[in-house]
Amino acid sequence: METQWVSEFPHASMDKRPRKRPRLTWDMPPPVPPPKIMAKINCGQEVGNPTVLNLAPALYIGGLNRNGSPPRRQDDKDGHYVFVIGETLTPRYRILSKMGEGTFGQVLECWDMENKEIVAIKIVRSVYKYREAAMIEIDVLQKLAKHDIGGTRCVQIRNWFDYRNHICIVFEKLGPSLYDFLRKNSYRSFPIDLVRDLGRQLLESVAFMHDLRLIHTDLKPENILLVSSESVKVPDYKFLSWSSKESSYFKNLPMSSAIKLIDFGSTTFEHQDHNYVVSTRHYRAPEVILGLGWNYPCDLWSVGCILIELCSGEALFQTHENLEHLAMMERVLGPLPQHMVNRADRRAEKYFRRGVRLDWPEGATSRESMRAVWKLPRLPNLVMQHVDHSAGDLIDLLQGLLRYDPNDRMNAREALRHPFFTRDLRRCGY
Repeated sequence: METQWVSEFPHASMDKRPRKRPRLTWDMPPPVPPPKIMAKINCGQEVGNPTVLNLAPALYIGGLNRNGSPPRRQDDKDGHYVFVIGETLTPRYRILSKMGEGTFGQVLECWDMENKEIVAIKIVRSVYKYREAAMIEIDVLQKLAKHDIGGTRCVQIRNWFDYRNHICIVFEKLGPSLYDFLRKNSYRSFPIDLVRDLGRQLLESVAFMHDLRLIHTDLKPENILLVSSESVKVPDYKFLSWSSKESSYFKNLPMSSAIKLIDFGSTTFEHQDHNYVVSTRHYRAPEVILGLGWNYPCDLWSVGCILIELCSGEALFQTHENLEHLAMMERVLGPLPQHMVNRADRRAEKYFRRGVRLDWPEGATSRESMRAVWKLPRLPNLVMQHVDHSAGDLIDLLQGLLRYDPNDRMNAREALRHPFFTRDLRRCGY
């Protein structure tokens, strides 16, 4: 079967969502000829109809069929594409390595033999809901690419195609995520000046998306990628005084602080339904947990949690259930506003005693859960444990980003004008 490309991005103009367009696919299985025709083909007899010849199964030579694709393999039990290093995805992309895997599918490092560059290809599981989410992500990526002049805020899409029932999205190759960098650095925090630079870029990207009426809904360190993989080793003065391990004397810092947002599979438009649960647990805003509906401010709550994690090296709310999560919030930020408690939906009512106060510690599931909440300090103390200078400005910024009421929470443009960012610029002469 003749293979066809799906048009590359960005498109000059498109007024329909990609999910509404016919999906052109790579390497679809050929239709099976009638039994009589198959018998003639298998016996080597000449068949005069050229259309029938095109129906014959592809011939494989040296592991590749005639259109340059590897032999067909069955997907694994979860619908992941099964690949071999060195094979191709369509004749254009050669697989170099596996970069990562998630619930959505896999990300492979590939060599683009047409453009002569390394790319990252997200291969989505052959499961309906993930295929549909991928088409939404392509829609969002198209919109972002059209407006992100220079491609400095969000990962750039190069192309997409449907291959053997897997949506494949081709991206520019970037460096590690902020989470991976922290993890490989033994979860050591970033210096405050680097946190300031990363936070400024993150807020600029969020403001850019919000201006386009888009809500990311899944901001977290895993979805923020450094542009470059290069790092430099520097002394870690926090460990020099007491550690006996030579490896503890140093920590790695990125050589470039440039970052870009990724993973727009959960991104929503302003006009869409905003009543379901969004965000990864540790970065989920209180209005989401209480079932009050959500909007742009849920992204800013996530930004506040991310900034604390970059300063401390650890996620602020390390929990896996709602009541404990709300108790952690109250421990760090003070009691929830009564008007939000009063409006909590039926599923969230059980977290409160007589609809007045949080059912804590009475409702705790274990002593370990109680200890996890009890050990958390108040927000100012938490920041001052990790930040030497600029602590006051950072605390004030975080108190604006982590306001319970989304109507009172800072928006991205307001946060960018905060002294935590502007005082540093004035000091540099801007």
